[in-house]
Amino acid sequence: MRIYKQFPALLLLTLVLSGCVTASMTNLTPREYPRNAAGLYSVSAAMESDQQTLRWDTIQPNVVVGTETYPMRATALMKNRWETLVPIAASNSVVYFRFKFDFNYTGMGKLKVDSKLSPTYRLEIKDN
Repeated sequence: MRIYKQFPALLLLTLVLSGCVTASMTNLTPREYPRNAAGLYSVSAAMESDQQTLRWDTIQPNVVVGTETYPMRATALMKNRWETLVPIAASNSVVYFRFKFDFNYTGMGKLKVDSKLSPTYRLEIKDN
């Protein structure tokens, strides 16, 4: 009977000691760009995680604009940062986008798939 009374305390202790696994994405894109003739604008992000089982070599980051998805590539000489060029039509002065990071992690000895989606960000294109 005594073990049943201690069970909630042991469970709470286990949760506290194990900590929370977090992944955070940081938008590194400026809030606005001057309009350019090519119509391509650089979008970049960083991702940090304290998840020990995350397989960093499997991360596949994307930028999602409406229904379009643009794959990102690793930034040269930087760790955990990715970038891509996003086409924005000359008729658009504001674009809303999100980052989506797909990745694998090891769970109970098996490879598993997960995904993280950022909040929505706003990019403004200013006419010169």
